[in-house]
Amino acid sequence: MEFLKSGSDVLFVLLGAIMVLAMHAGFAFLEVGTVRRKNQVNALVKIIADFSVSTIAYFFIGYGIAYGIDFLTGASTLTEKNGYELVKFFFLLTFAAAIPAIISGGIAERAKFAPQLIASFIIVALIYPLFEGITWNGLLGIQGWMEATFGAPFHDFAGSVVVHAMGGWLALAAVLLLGARHGRYGKNGEIFAHPPSSIPFLALGARILTVGWFGFNVMSAQSIDAVSGLVAVNSLMAMIGGVLAALLAGKNDPGFVHNGPLAGLVAICAGSDIMHPIGALLTGLVAGALFVYTFTLAQNKWRIDDVLGVWPLHGLCGVWGGLAAGIFGSAALGGLGGVSLLSQVAGTALGVVIALAGGAAVYGFLKATMGIRLSQEEEYQGADLSIHKISAESPYGE
Repeated sequence: MEFLKSGSDVLFVLLGAIMVLAMHAGFAFLEVGTVRRKNQVNALVKIIADFSVSTIAYFFIGYGIAYGIDFLTGASTLTEKNGYELVKFFFLLTFAAAIPAIISGGIAERAKFAPQLIASFIIVALIYPLFEGITWNGLLGIQGWMEATFGAPFHDFAGSVVVHAMGGWLALAAVLLLGARHGRYGKNGEIFAHPPSSIPFLALGARILTVGWFGFNVMSAQSIDAVSGLVAVNSLMAMIGGVLAALLAGKNDPGFVHNGPLAGLVAICAGSDIMHPIGALLTGLVAGALFVYTFTLAQNKWRIDDVLGVWPLHGLCGVWGGLAAGIFGSAALGGLGGVSLLSQVAGTALGVVIALAGGAAVYGFLKATMGIRLSQEEEYQGADLSIHKISAESPYGE
C-alpha cells in the first residue's frame, strides 16, 4: 500500500507538472498575439530560453534555498518514494519559471535578449525562492511570527502572491527601468496605440493558460489524499467571474475578454482551497474589473508601457487574491476559516516589497553594467530581425 500511495502521488504531481509546463506555451502565444509582428519570433524564443535557464537556476540553487533540499546525491537517494522529490521539484519548477514568462510580456519589443536571460537566472535562483521558502516552507520563521501575532499564518495555496504578484511587481520594476517603446507616447501627451498583431494567437494563448491553470491550482495539493474538488470548482467560478467582468468593463474588447479569465484565475490561486464557490465568483468578478480599469489607467494616464499588462494582471490581481483569501476564506463569509486578514495583508505586502526591491536591484544593476534595452534602430527593425535574424513570416512566402 505504501508503494501504491507513493506511486500514485508521483503520477498525480507529474500530471500537474505537465499541465503547468503546457501553460508556458500559453504564455508564449499570448505574447505572440499581443506584440507587433516584428517581435513574434522573439516572444517564442524568450519563453523557452527563459524556462531552460530557470531550470538550471532552480535545480542547482533556488530549490535548495526554498526547501533545503539538493540533488547532488546518488541516484539511489533520488529515487526514494518512487522519485517523489524529483517530480515535486519539476512541479514547483514550472511555477518558478512562470516568473520570467510573466516579466517577458511586460518588457516585450525593446528588451535585450542576453541581459534578460541573466536576470531570469538571478530571479529564479535567489529572489523568488526566498519568498517561496518563507511562504511554503516556513523559512526565517516569518510564518510562525504571523501565526503567533495574527492568529493564522499567511495563506497562499497556489501562488496568487508567491508566483503572480511576485512576477507582476518584478516586471513593473523592469518596465519602469526600460522606459516606454519608441513611438508609444508623444511629447505633447499624445498616445499612439500599438494594437495586437493577432487576436487568434492571443486567444489561443489565453485558452492554453486557462486549461493548464486547473493543474496549477488543483495539483498544488501535491498528493492524492489532499486533492479537493473545491479547488477545481472555485477556479472555474473565478475564471467565469473574470470573463464576465472584463466583458462588461472592457466593452466587448477581445483583448480584455481573453485576459479576463486569467485575472480571475490569478486572484483565486491563494484561497481556492478555502473559499465557498460564491466567494470565488465574487473574487473573479473583482479581478476582471480590476484588470480592465488598472490596465487602462497604467497605459493611458500613468504612461507605463507594460505591453501585455502583466502588472495589472499578475501584480495587482495577485495582490487582490492574497487579500481575498482573508476575506472570503473566513468562516463568516462561507469559507473554511483558518485565515487571518491581517496575515494576508502582511504576507502580501512582504511579497510586493521583495519583488519590487529585487527587480530594481537586478535590472538596475544590469542596466548600469551592460544595458537592458535595444537601440532605437534595433527596436524599429524589430526584435525578430535584430536578435534572431529571421522574421515570423517570410516576405517572399506564397
